[in-house]
Amino acid sequence: MAGTNGSAGSSGSAGSSGSAGSSGNVGPSGTAGTGGKAGADGSAGSSGSAGSSGTAGTGGKAGVGGSGIAGTGGAAGTNGSGGGGGSSGTNGGGANGTGGAGGTAQGTGGSSASTGALIQNDVFWKDTSGNPVYSQSGTVIKVASTYYWYGNKYQGAVTYAASPTGKKSDFTFDGVTCYSSTDLVHWKYENTVLVQGTVPGSAASDWFGRMGVVYNATTQKYVLIMEYIPSTATLGQELFATSSTPTGAFAFDHIQTTLTNVANSAPGDQTVFTDDDGQAYLILSSASGRSNLYVAPLRPSDFLSVESATRIFGGPGREGNCMFKYNGVYYFTSSDLHGWNASHTYVISATNILGPYSAESVMANTDADFSHVTQTGFFITVKGTSQTTVIFAGDRWSDFAGNGIGYNQWVPLTFVGTAPQFQSLSQWSLDATTGTWSVGPGNNYALNPSFEADRVTMTQPAGWTTSTTLGGAATPYTNLGGGHTGNWKWRLTDTVSYEASIAQTVTGLPNGTYTLSAWIESSGGQSVAQLFARNYGGAEVDASVNSAIGTWKQMSIAGIAVTNGTCQIGVQTTASANQWVDLDDVTLVKTSN
Repeated sequence: MAGTNGSAGSSGSAGSSGSAGSSGNVGPSGTAGTGGKAGADGSAGSSGSAGSSGTAGTGGKAGVGGSGIAGTGGAAGTNGSGGGGGSSGTNGGGANGTGGAGGTAQGTGGSSASTGALIQNDVFWKDTSGNPVYSQSGTVIKVASTYYWYGNKYQGAVTYAASPTGKKSDFTFDGVTCYSSTDLVHWKYENTVLVQGTVPGSAASDWFGRMGVVYNATTQKYVLIMEYIPSTATLGQELFATSSTPTGAFAFDHIQTTLTNVANSAPGDQTVFTDDDGQAYLILSSASGRSNLYVAPLRPSDFLSVESATRIFGGPGREGNCMFKYNGVYYFTSSDLHGWNASHTYVISATNILGPYSAESVMANTDADFSHVTQTGFFITVKGTSQTTVIFAGDRWSDFAGNGIGYNQWVPLTFVGTAPQFQSLSQWSLDATTGTWSVGPGNNYALNPSFEADRVTMTQPAGWTTSTTLGGAATPYTNLGGGHTGNWKWRLTDTVSYEASIAQTVTGLPNGTYTLSAWIESSGGQSVAQLFARNYGGAEVDASVNSAIGTWKQMSIAGIAVTNGTCQIGVQTTASANQWVDLDDVTLVKTSN
């Protein structure tokens, strides 16, 4: 993305591996075209897209919001989309620069050298008082310059965060929490704005599900809408509550028991979406199979009733339904019917909120780790002074699925044309004022590093490649319970002598020095058992793990000097019958340029 005040330097080369578009890497040393100015405020610098001082940020994707004529892009890399010459932002007045050799159109909404605060995924978030954040299946709204985050607090989330092992089955509803922030990173606890005891006739065993909050300008009320299933019923209803302030408390209003033009007259998963004109809609699937997707307006006068729904899609069952809008296009996203587990993200799009919608596709980059081990939750659109960034706010139901650490996993989206691209990051920084973002210095570039994306026993984990040349079993490798964290670990073993490996080729890496680490257990005694890094522009480096390691031990390889934007990481072994090696929680982190 274009940064601020950076002009195109004659030697500012495109980043050696900043990705442009959905998967291409920017070619090494592609320079900005002669005389081509970056879009207002930034040019391509030394490692990708423009940053605040004319140098590129980590991701190297073209940003939005620039104006002016772009320079000619650098040559594409091996798999390259267009090289990283400073292209103008999509909202600017100037034309985009010419793509690099062999490249395609560059993506928008990409990373820059943002000076914002760090978002750290894969941990349990804390509020500004140091207490755990409990907010699942919720939403974020903006009032003036303050963001308000609402979500559900369940007793199972409290017990799992205190001891994150196994699966918790306590769905007792503690209430809807509200947190506030001006930067979308530091969250102050404000209030529990709705509790079960204020809902007439409800019981602690009732299901209080996905919810949203919208503001009605006519009544000047904040309206909370939630899926509600009494323990005496099998189908969902719509619970409404209101407040004069965003921090509540919200007073129960009524329950709408049926939805017009919805199969079974009841909702499946749902969220609330507010359009640019202030009109709010329920985004939902039908109950009982969830094979129909709908958009239903809330009554404009007060948002206290769901009006007749429009069916926009029919096919396989979908849940985790939510919507965002970007550059005039509506994106309806959803997940597989995986219960509490992670899923690909599915997307359909339209230029009219009621359709017609496109054919369904899997959102790019959600395959390798099933949307950073989450289910679609909701989206936050940050309309900054430099660009608009859409944040995917995924729900990791680790309290009920046991699939790792942390409940809230937020990542940015980028776009190639109109196609959204998921950026699976463990750490990134966001400037909520400018809308710019960049990859964090501690980001883990390994995908599905804890083997939690796959919810069942597998011999081929998402994002990884397994192989064998010896052995009696067809597949001398599998995921097993008892991971270092979460449910799963990966094991290489066989009942006869064997040779096996598990590997991941990480692409789009900014060149620099990295450390590879993994948590290991090992029977010991193998002829070969080693953690490895190869194909990074230097000779293979290894760390031996063929001695007995009875309890989890972190093994590391430092000083991996990546020069080609790629690194293959993994574990390999040549072993006798019943010897084994386990791994979990793999990290590949850049330590220096």
